[in-house]
Amino acid sequence: MNTANRKRLTTLTLSICLGAALSACAPVMVGSFAMGTMVAVDRRTAGTQVEDQGIEVRGANRIQDYLGERGHVNITSYNRQVLLTGEVPSVQDKQQVEQVATKVENVRSVVNELEVMGTTSLMQRSADSLVTGKIKASLVDAKDLYATAFKVVTEHGTAYLMGRVTQREADRATEIARSIDGVKKVVRILDIISEEELKALTNK
Repeated sequence: MNTANRKRLTTLTLSICLGAALSACAPVMVGSFAMGTMVAVDRRTAGTQVEDQGIEVRGANRIQDYLGERGHVNITSYNRQVLLTGEVPSVQDKQQVEQVATKVENVRSVVNELEVMGTTSLMQRSADSLVTGKIKASLVDAKDLYATAFKVVTEHGTAYLMGRVTQREADRATEIARSIDGVKKVVRILDIISEEELKALTNK
């Protein structure tokens, strides 16, 4: 598949996913098609994508068992590298949540970005979600990037970029994220690959 066709496929897939998210009545078939397409264009192997989903589910459950309602923690996994964001009431809780995440099966490393502070409001979380949406839309609009190579998380105005990308792509995505209103800082948690590796991946 050539680059132009891949770009069109990526944009179509993201549109389908957005439509499914906005409609509670979206048919299961659409969700299955979208997931299958995302697997096809994702730079992780299908097995790694499944592992990442499992890490997030198991990690969230174990953190909830430990923390209960005392904090707000998001766990995001990409290529088995875990990002922890949110708020916890104490330094001890921050350290313990990291230990819980580290012990989840298949996790290779943990980046602990938890803040020791009170839980943020729904308004703040909504603002962060809006920023994430703007960054993703800008990555889709970029003519020199594959938006599906990145996973974006925003917390307290800090945008986290995860993915398996080249240095050129990392720098370009960072430039785009920094230009979005509401972004205070960009943190890159990326696996850098060579241009040759990228060419081999996109020519499959």
